[in-house]
Amino acid sequence: MGKKLKIAIACGGTGGHIFPGLATGRELLERGHDVTLWLAGKDIESDAVKDWEGKTITIPSEGFQFGISVRSILTLFRLYKAYRLSLPPMRESRPDVVLAMGSYASFGPIKAARKLGIPYVLHEANLLPGRAVSLLASKAHTVAVSFEKSRFYLKHHNLETTGMPLRKALQRASLLPRRERGKNDPLRILVMGGSRGAQVLNQVVPKAISAMAEKGVVLEVEHIAGLQNSEEIEAIYKEAGIQANVHHFVRDMENIYLNVDLAICRSGAATCAELAVFGLPALLIPYPFAVRNHQMGNARALQDSAAADVVAQEDLTASWLCDYLVSVSEKPERLEHMVAAMKKRAQLNASGRLADLLERVGGA
Repeated sequence: MGKKLKIAIACGGTGGHIFPGLATGRELLERGHDVTLWLAGKDIESDAVKDWEGKTITIPSEGFQFGISVRSILTLFRLYKAYRLSLPPMRESRPDVVLAMGSYASFGPIKAARKLGIPYVLHEANLLPGRAVSLLASKAHTVAVSFEKSRFYLKHHNLETTGMPLRKALQRASLLPRRERGKNDPLRILVMGGSRGAQVLNQVVPKAISAMAEKGVVLEVEHIAGLQNSEEIEAIYKEAGIQANVHHFVRDMENIYLNVDLAICRSGAATCAELAVFGLPALLIPYPFAVRNHQMGNARALQDSAAADVVAQEDLTASWLCDYLVSVSEKPERLEHMVAAMKKRAQLNASGRLADLLERVGGA
């Protein structure tokens, strides 16, 4: 390694920004660099960074609002305030390079870095660039992306595909062999709708799987219900005689990913990246209210690679899903092809590639 760098990572706001920021930060700490996380003061951050070994700085921030309203005007003042609050610590610590993982939490630190002449790198997790990355990209040294096709939606002179940084435990586990489905084995399904759950998945999927059981299809289910009531879900599976484990939350997903045949889930950037490294086929139901409908963009990218199937939430019914799953169960070779296609999308060591990029920009 060359010289030791001082690196700031603006990754506050949501888990989709914090966790890849943490993964990259830990990679950089292991390389001997001085790394500071810049957070936004949100509730999720305290739990996420409790084991973080480096420094943190918190700059209260708020999401972007568009249109003319009292709230949008207040947001502009708060973003400006975040910029002003970021200047003193940025000037005092003066990092060699700043990495921003997107979201409104990037605005203050990046504007401060720009004011002080500090080079910065943006990371865009989704196929379609978010508002923060679109707004801040023009002066960025480099924009790192998770999806190669993002270059069609984000014009920048220096765009590099690094992938989506994941926890090292996930990366290590993904190298282990997945449990293969035997000819007479049940179809093992993973249902997950994010940390808070997805009401539509919690309502529709158990009914569809119960209807499959009535047709004689043998199934096993791992269902992550999120914060929503799990007792009704458990009751539906039990009445249908289906072996099912219903969880509110699973901290370590590695064992589940290695032991299921198909995921039914949303299509956030982290979910797509994890499915890819584990070679897990999926039926993706994008969250329809995501900004710029970015989850549909992510889902279509996997569908175009023949790694996943996609259905819009408005088209998802229990009868449609039952027919789909019966077809999947009867054609195991189709799942095998999807496994191979999903594995081709895997981007192992994205945190390492992003760390390499920061070392180059910072002059290590």
